[in-house]
Amino acid sequence: MELSDIRREYTRGGLRRNDLPDEPLSLFDKWLKQAVEAKLTDPTAMTVATVDENGQPYQRIVLLKHFDKEGFVFYTNLGSRKALHLSNNAKISLHFPWHGIERQVHITGQAEKLSNLEVMKYFTSRPKESQIAAWASKQSSRLSARQVLEGKFMELKQKFANGEVPVPTFWGGYRVKVNSIEFWQGGANRLHDRFLYSQDGESWDVERLAP
Repeated sequence: MELSDIRREYTRGGLRRNDLPDEPLSLFDKWLKQAVEAKLTDPTAMTVATVDENGQPYQRIVLLKHFDKEGFVFYTNLGSRKALHLSNNAKISLHFPWHGIERQVHITGQAEKLSNLEVMKYFTSRPKESQIAAWASKQSSRLSARQVLEGKFMELKQKFANGEVPVPTFWGGYRVKVNSIEFWQGGANRLHDRFLYSQDGESWDVERLAP
């Protein structure tokens, strides 16, 4: 099998300038709902890209937990590699790969830590096993074996068996304040449609980009 021979046509239709709203969040909301309705696997999964102190980019998959005009929200261990990167460089990139409906969304912005109240409200809404897992995993640190992680999880599960799980001090979240949002719609003959919304004060500039 030659990788260069793997290809497909994009046939679900285009995206036209006249169909775009003045601001991007309503279009993102529409596309996300359509991704959910299409039963895509993990439609809220997004690639989060950060950069270390040497300029080396890193990517990982994180779940979007909320979005509104204030930004896009996700949660993580504050000792994780991504959190350490963001403490030095708050610039961040998000990417939603909705291949099943031939769409992508790319977001750039600045990450800001969520308040303790926001973190507590979300943490207490999680299943208890997920709360315990947050305590068990020192994210991005090296492990000698999986059994170490599983053993820690079982130890904490027993410890918190009869009570509430407190929010770890090393666990929190970020709100990505948006600078730009690009919408990509697959098109026939590789003539894809791309529109870039860029923040301009209280309004948005919209440009069509070549595929």
